[in-house]
Amino acid sequence: MKKSAANKESAATEKSAASGKTPAKKKSAAKSKTPATKKSAVKKPAASAKTSAAQKTASAKKDAPLKRQAPPKKPAVAPKKAAAAVKGVAPAKTVAPKPPRGESRTALVRRARRIDRELAEVYPYAHPELDFENPFQLVVATVLSAQTTDLRVNQTTPALFAKYPTPEDLAAAVPEEVEEILRPTGFFRAKTKSVIGLSKALTEDFGGEVPGRLEDLVKLPGVGRKTAFVVLGNAFGRPGITVDTHFQRLVRRWRWTEETDPDKIEAAVGALFPKSDWTDLSHHVIWHGRRICHARKPACGACPVAPLCPAFGEGETDPEKARKLLKYEKGGFPGQRLKPPQAYLDAGGRPAPPLGAG
Repeated sequence: MKKSAANKESAATEKSAASGKTPAKKKSAAKSKTPATKKSAVKKPAASAKTSAAQKTASAKKDAPLKRQAPPKKPAVAPKKAAAAVKGVAPAKTVAPKPPRGESRTALVRRARRIDRELAEVYPYAHPELDFENPFQLVVATVLSAQTTDLRVNQTTPALFAKYPTPEDLAAAVPEEVEEILRPTGFFRAKTKSVIGLSKALTEDFGGEVPGRLEDLVKLPGVGRKTAFVVLGNAFGRPGITVDTHFQRLVRRWRWTEETDPDKIEAAVGALFPKSDWTDLSHHVIWHGRRICHARKPACGACPVAPLCPAFGEGETDPEKARKLLKYEKGGFPGQRLKPPQAYLDAGGRPAPPLGAG
């Protein structure tokens, strides 16, 4: 029995030796494999958990409602005028107006003529605001009206025409004596030279008579197209447009034209009206510019053509405040002529006081 047991043990040993493994080594290998397997098993669930968490987060983000993002803010840009002021460049005094959006040529003509009709009702007594009794007095007074008011000219010319009633008289005048009379009008030396010069031209070239043609009038010293049209329209009854400072300002505010040159303004506005209307149109526009549509503070709230004016709002729009800005007879004050037409007096106008009165 013992021999059989020993033989069995010896056989087992030989078998193990043949395989190159001992029972002890098997056990050790088995032990060493087990921890590795366990470690691997622990890591896998951790990776799986991470993946699962990431998927859940992505899903949650996808399902969450999207928030509206505010549009990116545009960088603030200073207006052109402000930028010019910063750079030390003076902004333009006037900006060329553009015609009302979508206004056709036909609509412009209709609007312009309607404005003139409205002004004709407001100023039915409109007239040249220079005192004169004949063409010679009118051409001299118009030359003197440059850079001053018609009122100051009207207060000055009575003494001038009393001393020099004809072109021949003024042509032979002593310049220093004329200068003293014309001093209140400003630029009296230059104006003296002009009126004496045009008087000599009238005497020598036109027999002492004021010519009734544009091409002749503009040859006289100190006489341009504006002065010539004043004389032609009011002394000879020949139509003409007087483009003075008031006329230029208003036709641009009304956007009848964008031109700035007086000759081009004359042509552009003249094309909107029949030639027969030109002289009265000039009076209506100039009167409105002097009484209501002023350069600095237009009385928009008291303007009869406000609904037709694209520039409404540039001035005072409150009716009560606007009424306080009215001038001459519209504001209850004297006019510019010492001897105005009777129609003006009948309409409530008052004559201006003579020089030195009050």
